[in-house]
Amino acid sequence: MLAVGEQFPSYSLTATVSTDNSDKAFKTITDQDYGGKWKVYFFWPKDFTFVCPTEIAAFGKLNKEFLDRDTQLLGGSTDSEFVHRAWRVHHEDLHNLPFPMLADIKRDLCGMLGILDPKAGVAQRATFIVDPEGVIRFVMVTDLSVGRNPQEVLRVLDALQTDELCPCNWKRAKRHWSCDLWSLFILTLRVSKGKRVGCRGEPQVLPLRQAQGRDDSL
Repeated sequence: MLAVGEQFPSYSLTATVSTDNSDKAFKTITDQDYGGKWKVYFFWPKDFTFVCPTEIAAFGKLNKEFLDRDTQLLGGSTDSEFVHRAWRVHHEDLHNLPFPMLADIKRDLCGMLGILDPKAGVAQRATFIVDPEGVIRFVMVTDLSVGRNPQEVLRVLDALQTDELCPCNWKRAKRHWSCDLWSLFILTLRVSKGKRVGCRGEPQVLPLRQAQGRDDSL
């Protein structure tokens, strides 16, 4: 299986992009599409199964979160584009999927990635995060019977995009008020006992001169 640091392979596959009853339901997608973006590829074993639609729908619900991070989701399996379309038509949770479903019917891409299950002969439940240069930055494979947590994939993407060291269970900080505006607001108040609140809400101990009302820096 390809590992972190390796180049994601070149490919050209037909993908199902809608439930239209025409050729508009299908589109050819290659590794050159979505240039300059991060990409999340996730594969599942088979269409018309029980575990797969739960995680596919969950990825779909987070699509806007991924787009906000300049990231394109791409799902796929070894089923044909026609099977993908039929599944979307007949499964309520998959009607309006906002990302392409790659049809690796010849198993070329799965073979190059090294994710074909040796016993079942289908794609393993594998996930790849690929940076804008086409380099694999994250790989995860679970047992065929165990679904993924898309929120965890989003968390790892956030960590990778910081390009910094991120500890265990790191999460992107929630948005705060502008530090300057918050500081301006705080400066209108005097908090007793020599404390005031910092720009993120953390108590800050004031120097003695400030605590006594003699703040030469103001």
